[in-house]
Amino acid sequence: MSKKRNQVIVVHGGAGNWPEERSVPGLKGVQRSAKTGFEILRTGGSAMDSVTEAVANMEDDGLFNAGYGSSLNIEKKVEMDASIMDGKTLQAGAVALLRDIKNPVRFARLVMEKTDHVFIAGEGADKLAKVFKVQRRNPVTQQRLEQYNQQKKLLLEGKTGLPRVMELIKANPSLQTMDTVGAVALDKDGNLAAATSTGGYALRLSGRIGDSPLIGCGNYADNTTGACSATGIGEIAIRLVLAKTVCNNLEKGDTAQKATVQAIKLVNTKMPGPYNSMGLIAVDKHGRIGAAHNSPNICWAYMTTKTKKPVASLTAKITKETL
Repeated sequence: MSKKRNQVIVVHGGAGNWPEERSVPGLKGVQRSAKTGFEILRTGGSAMDSVTEAVANMEDDGLFNAGYGSSLNIEKKVEMDASIMDGKTLQAGAVALLRDIKNPVRFARLVMEKTDHVFIAGEGADKLAKVFKVQRRNPVTQQRLEQYNQQKKLLLEGKTGLPRVMELIKANPSLQTMDTVGAVALDKDGNLAAATSTGGYALRLSGRIGDSPLIGCGNYADNTTGACSATGIGEIAIRLVLAKTVCNNLEKGDTAQKATVQAIKLVNTKMPGPYNSMGLIAVDKHGRIGAAHNSPNICWAYMTTKTKKPVASLTAKITKETL
């Protein structure tokens, strides 16, 4: 009789600053997400189903910067992105610049399963959503409106004219919301999957697309190595193809933990400076988990066949070293 495989799900609710008033709700949120995803695994469901529903759970929460509760861009509009990848087939789906889709991650999966494409954005995505009768919802919350008004006021109070958004964020890091959500999972058949969803960072330019919908940057999954989901500064994850970098480290023989730490060290080496906040979660083909970040916090949780309930934390392996 073969040894029973360890089923695993790891989720994150975003890297960055998690102040006290948000930390308890955040931890409860990622615990609910992990429990949702693991229940699917426990009852024989696939890794794809697990990460889809774990991420959708966080998109519906209202606390995280994805789905309901997404941040607003410079034009006071929501533009959401998401992607998903199947480690068994290397099939993937991605969507971007969504205005009112209830669960971008489910829509990304439809793109993967129902079209010949990987990535659909903007007006084309909106038309496709109508064809698939994708559920819609106004994603703007009162909290995000209040945050937008505060951030915009500070932006306009610049004494030397209109400062660059990034300079404002550097001077006021608590304004930044990088609560991208994501999940990685390993099922009973040894199949891996990864999913990531985001509302993007506040006050970004209209039309900006970050790493979350970019396969290899925001997430990656391959049954021969592992699965990874990234959170933080999207432009950094894009330049370093960060999720695929983690999987490349796994291919070289690193454990999931070492693979994420090495990738964060790469961020610190290649992209030094105050504006390089990143976090990573991963699971390898053996079911070992990894999580690392150079940000003050990462809100994350995991659950396996060896744990009775989700284990959640606001920190993982904080990595400040370089390569």
